[in-house]
Amino acid sequence: MRMPTATLEKKKISRVIFSALPSSHDLQKILSLMKKAYGAEGWCFDLPSAKHLDSFRELKDLTEDETLTGFCHLEAEQGTAFSGKPLHLFESRVAATIEKNLGLPDGVRNLLPSYSSLEVFTQKEIDRITFDPSRFEKALSAFKPEETPFLLLGERYGDWILALGRIDLLKEMVRRVRERGFIPIYSGQWATFALPKAKSLDVAAYAIPINKKWSLFDLPHACDLIKKFDKPVISLNPLADGKLLKKAEEAFQFLFKELKICASIVTIGSESESGMIVGALERVPSLISYRKT
Repeated sequence: MRMPTATLEKKKISRVIFSALPSSHDLQKILSLMKKAYGAEGWCFDLPSAKHLDSFRELKDLTEDETLTGFCHLEAEQGTAFSGKPLHLFESRVAATIEKNLGLPDGVRNLLPSYSSLEVFTQKEIDRITFDPSRFEKALSAFKPEETPFLLLGERYGDWILALGRIDLLKEMVRRVRERGFIPIYSGQWATFALPKAKSLDVAAYAIPINKKWSLFDLPHACDLIKKFDKPVISLNPLADGKLLKKAEEAFQFLFKELKICASIVTIGSESESGMIVGALERVPSLISYRKT
């Protein structure tokens, strides 16, 4: 099928962005899945790891197709430090602080790492969390804007930084990403929490997990937010970890017709899955229209 397009900051993207199963560490398997997607007119690829980026580069060399577009990922933790040390070294305290401050609902606690200590950050300590320019620039240097113009920034630490009330750190990261010529997309995990909190970021779009089975924290609330949100939204995990694979057409109708999202990053785990997904997409005419610009 000919993949319909949307536009983010004057640059066209496919409304369906293919991602080889992130858990795969086999470069040849990733490349094989990318080739399958490319054969189905896929030209935008999600690149969550270094091996995905290597596979993308090999596909570009094989096809000599300069229209191929990559979406790389950068965890916000790469740009944060506490007392001069990477913030991930204090992950247990971050988790305890967030749980205490947010009062997480049932079923969401498992999104935070386990921790043995109940020690939390004081507000003064939260205020002392700083941007780490050297580590951030080093991580960013792995990507080239002319090769992979879009950068998903945030991931789980993005939401955690928002939960700590330090959106200023994310704003500095976005500024640096733009300074280097990338188009930033905020990537979060907690849909109903992240969308309102991150709305002031200077990003092109917001990528969040959303499908017909669930969206953190609350599906009806998330759907209502997305319908009213005046910035482009990209769906992560549209098939609910494969649980909706046999209902893929219904899932895509829900996303593209009901929620009118900008695009969806669709994970494929095998060549047969790729065929099922492309077949479902061909039966979704609502992919053509798009309400946000």
